[in-house]
Amino acid sequence: MSEITSKFTVKEWEQLAQLFDEKVNLHLLYKASVHGFDGKSFHAKCDGQGPTFTVGYNTSGYVFGGYTSEDFITDGNKKDNKAFLYRLRNAGRRAKFAVKPNAVAVCNHLEHGPNFGDSLVFLADGNKITYTSGPSYCVDEKDLFGGDVNLSECEVYRVEKLKTPWRTSTWNDPWRKHCLIQSINSYKLYRCSVPQARILLIGPVGGGKSSFINSVNSVFRGNVTNRALAGGGATNGTKMFRTYSFGNADGKSPPLILCDTMGISEGTESGIHSDDIISIIKGHVPKRYQFNTTSPIEPDTKGYIKSATIGERIHCVVYVLDASKPTLLSPEMEKKMCTIQSQINDLEIPQVVLLTKVDEACPLVGEDVTNVYRSEHIEKKVLEVGKKLSVPVSCIFPVKNYWLDIKCEDPMDMLIISAVLQMLRYADDYFENLDD
Repeated sequence: MSEITSKFTVKEWEQLAQLFDEKVNLHLLYKASVHGFDGKSFHAKCDGQGPTFTVGYNTSGYVFGGYTSEDFITDGNKKDNKAFLYRLRNAGRRAKFAVKPNAVAVCNHLEHGPNFGDSLVFLADGNKITYTSGPSYCVDEKDLFGGDVNLSECEVYRVEKLKTPWRTSTWNDPWRKHCLIQSINSYKLYRCSVPQARILLIGPVGGGKSSFINSVNSVFRGNVTNRALAGGGATNGTKMFRTYSFGNADGKSPPLILCDTMGISEGTESGIHSDDIISIIKGHVPKRYQFNTTSPIEPDTKGYIKSATIGERIHCVVYVLDASKPTLLSPEMEKKMCTIQSQINDLEIPQVVLLTKVDEACPLVGEDVTNVYRSEHIEKKVLEVGKKLSVPVSCIFPVKNYWLDIKCEDPMDMLIISAVLQMLRYADDYFENLDD
């Protein structure tokens, strides 16, 4: 959010910190003077973001608002015994007003901004608020905001807390990283006749598939590389089916091939055709096949592999998703991917999820990638995608790809290489199941 800046003063930050029982970081999601003084603009930026802290500034100089630990949504009421209203300044010292036990703490309406129990409602009419002391919160409007309903600014922040790690990892340990790389280099696949496990990366356009391939190559090479064409935007960077094997500086090659494809899009006019994904998995698609978004590969297509061997098939599928998006999968994309996943399930292919751009999704991780397993926001994203795609949490891996960085860092390498090792193990599950 480099284009918007907080209106908070240092003194206000100090007062705010005292409203919470533990240290928190705030990530600015919405600023009314930039995004618009209306409910739709607020919901577009703030829905599904987890715990949030709303700050209102009125023309009389009051700084006030509310906190909720629940997601904002387009419509519906929520109870939240952790919610509260507060005032920071201009009417004496700071004050905190807790929600009444088991009362409705947040009321969500598309046409309104943050709505705390229909008591304190932001953006009810442009830059105005409404307030009614009622069943959820009991505080006089004069005490809360001086009775001045005119806002000069409204900001909403995502609240980030560092918690006990929900997954353990070793970070700045070069020997541990060396051992992991050696484990991959010396990995013996269950099916000895197959020299390399073929792992297919699929997912929405811009999710980071090609960047992950570059990142894996960077770990093995020891320097940042850019073998795969990474788009990084809303358009497909990958137009053809590409396969990538890897080599180390010492000449050793891991038993691994990563397969890159065109991204999946919501419409039918762009993005890979779902039939092409299944053809890749079955081993029918040749290297460097140029995708046609409207016409999938057919048996009479030039280069079509009619009798694919086990070694030419896909042994593990990886869904690559952008964790920095407020909504991981739109309803249309979720429906499309679940349809593809159903076909993959029928083929009994192991499946893994990569959550990329975790540094953009959570500012605490952006500051220090070793916070990834301590971030409530990232954990929430992991649980969300696990539910949407019916994938066990143990098969979901947050990573930060090499995109801006120009040199390799051990913490980033550990996330990447740990995910790769698990992919090999899941591919082995596929081979073992062939014998049952």
